[in-house]
This record gives sequence, C-alpha cells and structure tokens, in this order.
Amino acid sequence: MIKKAGYIVILIIFIFIGFQFLTSESENTSDLNESTDQEESSSEKNQKTNEIIQQMSLDEKIGQMIFSGISSAKFTKKTRELITDYKVGGFILYADNMEEPEKTVELLNQIKQVNNQNHLPVLLGVDQEGGKVSRLPGNLVSIPSSGEIGDKNDKRFAYDIGTLLGKQLQAFGFNLNFAPVMDVNSNPDNPIIGDRSFGNNSEIVSSLGIETMKGIQSENIISVIKHFPGHGDTSVDSHLQLPTVNKSMKELQELELIPFEHAIEGGADVVMIAHILMPEIDPEFPSSMSEKVITEMLRKDLKFNGVVITDDMTMKAITNNFDIGSAAVQSVKSSSDIILVAHDYKNVVNVFEALKEAVNKGEITKERIDESARRIIELKNKYNLENEEVKGIDLQKLNQRLKEVLK
Repeated sequence: MIKKAGYIVILIIFIFIGFQFLTSESENTSDLNESTDQEESSSEKNQKTNEIIQQMSLDEKIGQMIFSGISSAKFTKKTRELITDYKVGGFILYADNMEEPEKTVELLNQIKQVNNQNHLPVLLGVDQEGGKVSRLPGNLVSIPSSGEIGDKNDKRFAYDIGTLLGKQLQAFGFNLNFAPVMDVNSNPDNPIIGDRSFGNNSEIVSSLGIETMKGIQSENIISVIKHFPGHGDTSVDSHLQLPTVNKSMKELQELELIPFEHAIEGGADVVMIAHILMPEIDPEFPSSMSEKVITEMLRKDLKFNGVVITDDMTMKAITNNFDIGSAAVQSVKSSSDIILVAHDYKNVVNVFEALKEAVNKGEITKERIDESARRIIELKNKYNLENEEVKGIDLQKLNQRLKEVLK
C-alpha cells in the first residue's frame, strides 16, 4: 500500500512538472507573439511613413519644416498662401492673433479646413506656460507660474496643472504647447526666464517639469520642452540681443543639462533650441545653429531622437547677426527639424526659398530633409493628429476644473 502511495506521489510530481513546463512554454510563446506583433506594428508604421515621404514633393517636405506665425486675428489671403503654396506644417498664435475665444476657435478651424488638401495635419501651437506667459483669450482663471509650482514642490500638483494646460489647448483646437520651461533659473538677474522656471534647483526643475510635460501629453497635446541647452544663466534677453554663456561642457552637465536629460528619458517628444552663444562649446554659431550643440550634445550625448525646433528665428539674437535664410540653412544642416518663424510673411518665404535653394545646390542633402520629414510625420502620427474642427468652447467648465485643483 505504501509502495502504491509512493507511485501516486511520483506521478503527481511528474504531472505538476509537466504542467509548469507547458505553462512556461505558453507564456514564452505568448511573449514571443506579443513581441512579434509589436515588431510587425512598428514595421507597418515605418512602411507607411516611407510611403508618405516618397509621395511628398520637396516643397511639401520643406513646408513641414517651417512653423509660421501669422499677422492677423483673421484668416487672411497670406495665411491661405502659406498653407496652399508653401505647405507650412505648423502655425503659432500669439495674443494679438486671439481677440476672443470664439473667434480664435474659428481661425483655427479655418486653418484646418484649408489644410485638408495637404498630406499631413497641421500643427497648431501656442505659448501657454501659465503665469505671465498665458496667451489664450477669454476670462480664463489664471494658472500658476512655474515658479509658483516650484515653490509648492508637489509633483501631483505639477501634473494636474499640466493636464489643465492640455485641456485649455484642446478646448480651443490647438495640438501643441510650447511648454514647459526646463531652464534652471540660476541667474537672479535673468531678464527673460525668472518665474517661468520651476526654480534654481536642477532636481526640482527636472521632477516638476517632467510632471507638467506628462500632464500636457496626457491630454493628447504635444509638449515642447525649452530652451536647450539652458537659458537660465543669461543676463540678456535673446528677443533683443544674442546672450553669451561662458560655460564648459562639464559645467553644463552639472546644472543646465540635467532637466533636459531627465525629460528626454521621461518621454520628451520635442525640444526647442535657444539662441545662446556658448563660446566654449561653439565660438561661431548660437546653439540654434550649432552642430556641436544640436547634433553632438543633444542627439548623440543625450540620445534625443525626437523633433528639434528652433526658437523664433525673427528674434534679434538672430536677425542682428545673421541673414534669416542663411541661419535656417545652418540650423537644418546642424540637425534641426523645424524652423520657427513667428513674424512676417516675407521671413517665412525667405526661409522656405533658402532651404529649397540649399537642397538644389547640394548644400543640404535630400536625405537630410527626409530625416526631418520622418521625425515630423512620426510625431503627428504618435498623437493621431487630424484636422478636426472644434464646434464650441466651454470656458466655465475649464475654469471650474482649475478652481478644483487650486483648492
């Protein structure tokens, strides 16, 4: 009887081992299938992107690489031409383009309607950081500045503010926010950053900036982190002249680069490059035009493979020192994907024609243009962007949500 019981125990052990083996095999097969599905999905996306790039003309590709401002709060003939003739891939609106909420929604809807004839949906961006840099019109409850968020130093609060920024943009019909600021405000005499920064501590700037970024992204709004490689230690406003920062790579790594590095690891999609001269890194070109900053520092050292956009090329830091067309060409040669031209139709045309001429002369290769086109297409696909029009806007609902967070 004991012998028989022993056989039964052995049999049960074998059955258990066999079951464990089969379960393990099943799990491995499941993991393998999931991995294969992901690879196939990625392969399919790459193939679709390749097909889009092959179908696009050079003009269309260059147009996608320009983010343009407009001169009016109304949809004008020149705005139409930027879409139909120059295939501009994105538009930024400022306070003087947005008189009141309903008219702003109407303007964005008109841009989307006309853009429907193009291959790709249009990027529609605004500077909505909170605090003093809040461009949206209407009686919206004021959102705290990054400095105020930094003083509170609450990651959940930062994330909630990010979601509210995203909800605001979504309600109007925007799909991209030029925020948050990831600069460490290390210079108290800085005339342009100040409380736009989360503070003078790189770790606090990192953690709160990333949470704000993720909050914005959670509302399917593209977040642009700025101003790489760091505008916090300047004493000059780059809107007025070219700032100089005399720091070595080692010094940058110990402070300015920390928030950007963490944000890239945390899923940043777009990085804006500042108009700052860093003589110890590149004595010839500002960061926004520098291969040493964009290609070497950002793409290679920090391993950023997303979209790079310049700060506004009509700022005096650039126009006082360079021809805007030549500056755009140098920036693209250095691995920028999008040139921001916030003011004047003629400047947009100048940049477009300068880039096209540079390609036709072989100064910029077609392969280099395709690299940027690919990154831009992948960004738009990631957020499933469409030229979807907004039918109405509920400011009361937006304000109520903000009041709840601020309690």
